[in-house]
Amino acid sequence: MKNKQLTKKIIAGKYKGKRLLLPSKTTTRSSKSIVLESFFNTLQFDIVDANFVEVFSGSGSIGLEALSRGASRVYFMEKDKEALKTLKQNITQTDPEDCEVFAGDSFTNINEVVSRLKKLGEDAYFYIDPPFSIREGMEDIYEKTMHLIEHLPVLHVKMIIVEHMSGLKIPQTLGQYSIKKSKKFGNTTLTYLTSENME
Repeated sequence: MKNKQLTKKIIAGKYKGKRLLLPSKTTTRSSKSIVLESFFNTLQFDIVDANFVEVFSGSGSIGLEALSRGASRVYFMEKDKEALKTLKQNITQTDPEDCEVFAGDSFTNINEVVSRLKKLGEDAYFYIDPPFSIREGMEDIYEKTMHLIEHLPVLHVKMIIVEHMSGLKIPQTLGQYSIKKSKKFGNTTLTYLTSENME
């Protein structure tokens, strides 16, 4: 018996109602709708005309929701081949002109994304949703993610949002960034970080 393809709809904006495909749950984990809605209620108008980077994109549902709600350009980063295929299919439902996909290891590709922002003299919102560390081979994923955050250049960061296991304790300060707020949704928590000069 063939597995039914999982889907999720874009909630609001110009692509509202577009159905996005989701990769199999064995490779990636989709952000819950409640988390998604809370996040976009928090940023609402701030992302209009802003750049948005979705690190560990999976199906791209967060980045494409941001695009639908007015983000000017979205950078997607994904390593898993099946997820990449799904991501590219989902982008065709929106505006591929405003999307850029970086295939491969996010910890390496982040440098290329930052270089692109530097060249353009622009900043972006960074949404970081690493695979849960309980997955095999992902034991050090959070450690590497903290390192990535610490080294993001302040000039090119509007805000960093981390979606993580609620059991994870993110340090109050990471490099030049500090926690602005955290919101818990059962096993998942959203933590927002900004630098001093962003206030």
